[in-house]
Amino acid sequence: MSAPLHRVAIVGAATLKKTAGVLISLLVLALAGCGYHSAGHAAKLPPDLKTIAIPAFVNHTHSYKVEQVLTAAVVREFLSRTNYRVANEANDSADATLRGDVLTTELAPLTYDSHTGRASSALITVTMKVQLVDRQGKVLYQNQNYTFREQYQVSREISSFFEEDTPALDRLSRDFARTLVSNVLEAY
Repeated sequence: MSAPLHRVAIVGAATLKKTAGVLISLLVLALAGCGYHSAGHAAKLPPDLKTIAIPAFVNHTHSYKVEQVLTAAVVREFLSRTNYRVANEANDSADATLRGDVLTTELAPLTYDSHTGRASSALITVTMKVQLVDRQGKVLYQNQNYTFREQYQVSREISSFFEEDTPALDRLSRDFARTLVSNVLEAY
């Protein structure tokens, strides 16, 4: 009786190994089929596009120089991630023009210090619209509602007060620029 049980155990172990091997192979194939691709690989921009004009974004808010910070971040991102020549104003030499409008900026307290009642962290929210148009007026990319947020800590000590909203806006502008350039290149 022990001999047939021994053969069943060997056959069962062999079947289990084959099944596990098949499952692992299927898993590897499934994972190989999905994944990330490099920016620009799926670029849908016209191949003859060489120069992009990025004039200063238009600020429709009361926030001082927010459009300059956002425009500069987008220019830096295009220069560092692409081979496009970037012009700072729209003219006939540009193959396409990227225009942006800062629609809203909001600053809201998030948390409060229980001892002083003062805000201890705040949130900056910026809403924009962006459009990339070629020389003939064809819209290559647009997004009417970009919304980005950045949280920062408010200094508690009056003597060592340091405004964190400017560095927070810089971080927000870098995130916005990375997202915008990726979206333009990938044509989402």
